[in-house]
Amino acid sequence: LVLAGEMPDRIPLDDTYCTSTEERWRQEGLPAGVSPRDYFGTNEIMRFGGDYTMQFPVRLIREEPTLREYWDADGALRKDLHVEDGWTSQWLDFTIKSLEDWQKHRHHMAFQPSRISADTLKSYRKARSEGKFVCYSGHACFHPTWMRMGMENMLMAMLDDPALIREMFAGHAQLIMDIFDGMVEMGLEFDGALLADDLGYNAGPLISPKLYRELVYPYHKRLCDHFAEYGIRTILHSDGDISSLIPHFIDAGFVALNPLEVKVGLNLQDLYAQYGDRLVFYGNIDVRALAGSREEIEAEIVPKITFAREHGRYIYYSDHSVPHSVSFENYAFAIDLIKQLSVSA
Repeated sequence: LVLAGEMPDRIPLDDTYCTSTEERWRQEGLPAGVSPRDYFGTNEIMRFGGDYTMQFPVRLIREEPTLREYWDADGALRKDLHVEDGWTSQWLDFTIKSLEDWQKHRHHMAFQPSRISADTLKSYRKARSEGKFVCYSGHACFHPTWMRMGMENMLMAMLDDPALIREMFAGHAQLIMDIFDGMVEMGLEFDGALLADDLGYNAGPLISPKLYRELVYPYHKRLCDHFAEYGIRTILHSDGDISSLIPHFIDAGFVALNPLEVKVGLNLQDLYAQYGDRLVFYGNIDVRALAGSREEIEAEIVPKITFAREHGRYIYYSDHSVPHSVSFENYAFAIDLIKQLSVSA
């Protein structure tokens, strides 16, 4: 209903959590063996995807308690460092550095049934039996390409070697569609699709609207059009300030945006004023407020959820995976408040 622009009887709930958050909550009351999504009922959207790496053999270089260095499945040499909120990666070297490299290794992007997990059908049937919204999930083209060749390298190539970028974007988009088609052939029926492609940072988009339109848009549109052939609407996840790209996202075929980060200046009411008749808004609850006092939580949640309840076209989600700075007690208070406010009178 929501993705179709219709008014639901309540606001749907979805959220994700950092690993360190779950570890903290186990000490504060989250029962053993129960996920936060199941416990709080933020599991109404179930995601199903496959392996869209290049499937290079993973090769471990060294491993220490707070450090891992290895060649990953996309042919990148990475160093993972353990930090307060989990692991963070540094990309050091790459197998793909040129069009010649890509053409030599592009066969690694071929679809194989093994890219779909053996337990997918069982998990899908369970989700259906529980009445969940079943969503096909994967990355679009921008984010996975920089992970294969490096962010700086990719941005430079977008200007200096667009032929390489087009080939890599096209190859990835085709694999995303092939995995989707493979799941459909297995018997999965999807209610929607969610594509991730982080295109923003705290001060704006990583590329200009012009460059987005020239190099990224064609493959975003290709993916949205493919899902639309099955009657499926597509959601875009992008962190950062992507406000100047939103009209182009709409043109590409996306019907919803997530997570709408508050810290970069995105505001639910302002977005409604500009795009309320064309988009569904999925997020925009500031996780920083969830780590504050109950008064701060109420100040963040009550105006937004009340507004969203009145106007529709909204799915609850925090504006980032919930970090470990948020206590179990605070989050429980926030979710209870959201549930109370989200039901229509």
